[in-house]
Amino acid sequence: MSYVFNIPYRNNPKLKAVMEKVKDDKKLKTYWRCANVMAIERMGYTDHGPTHVKIVANLSLKLLRILVEKKLITPSIVENYGMKNDDAEVVVVLGSIFHDLGMIVQRNNHEKYSAFLAMEFFDKFLTPTYSEEEKAIITSEVLHAIVTHEEPPNNEPTNKILTKEAGIVGIADALDMEAGRARIPFQAGKVDIHAVSALSIEKVDIELAENGEKPINIKIKMSNSAGVFQIDELLKPRIVNSGLQQFFHVIAEITGEKETKIIEKFEI
Repeated sequence: MSYVFNIPYRNNPKLKAVMEKVKDDKKLKTYWRCANVMAIERMGYTDHGPTHVKIVANLSLKLLRILVEKKLITPSIVENYGMKNDDAEVVVVLGSIFHDLGMIVQRNNHEKYSAFLAMEFFDKFLTPTYSEEEKAIITSEVLHAIVTHEEPPNNEPTNKILTKEAGIVGIADALDMEAGRARIPFQAGKVDIHAVSALSIEKVDIELAENGEKPINIKIKMSNSAGVFQIDELLKPRIVNSGLQQFFHVIAEITGEKETKIIEKFEI
């Protein structure tokens, strides 16, 4: 199994050192494979394996860097522990990489299983880059991002997002919504609003706003208005619950003059 993670390290040697260990870990790669067997082959869900976590990791990193470089936020690990922006990048990338690991167990409460399974990897991934104290802090921050990435049922306070890094991971997870992610379950015969809506999303772009009240534009191109479900039911709650909603403006448009027909007929 060869999973390539093209993470833009820039001038962050800590992130590079950690990711070099992630890339070589056979057990983690196997867990990702198991997550997709459970999600796609057994449950008819979308990709929750290496492609998904790679996309989420890159999106998390992009969002964090925009927010930090534009001086819109101070990462929580910097604010609360006096660590560096480089360490916040490690937190969002590891949070993204581990957030769906619990799918190897089951969908329900998978975020909690993810946190449990991630525990065995922290020490070997963070050594020798970090001291024992720093490893404990990063472990704490990553676990919080993992457990809070899923929207809490009925807005229960138990899953409340309390760090900026966790808010970023949750938004990035929801932004992996382009049609390719839903192709396999749809072709296997899963026709419901989730599948049809996901297949309607053609492209997701993140851009800095040239003007306006909110500095980051999330531009979503849809082939069919069914894609609104994906945005309203999945992306909107993540942004609202992230604590970062003041920075994001979502713009969704249907491409072309006519909507694309996704299914011919639907019967019950």
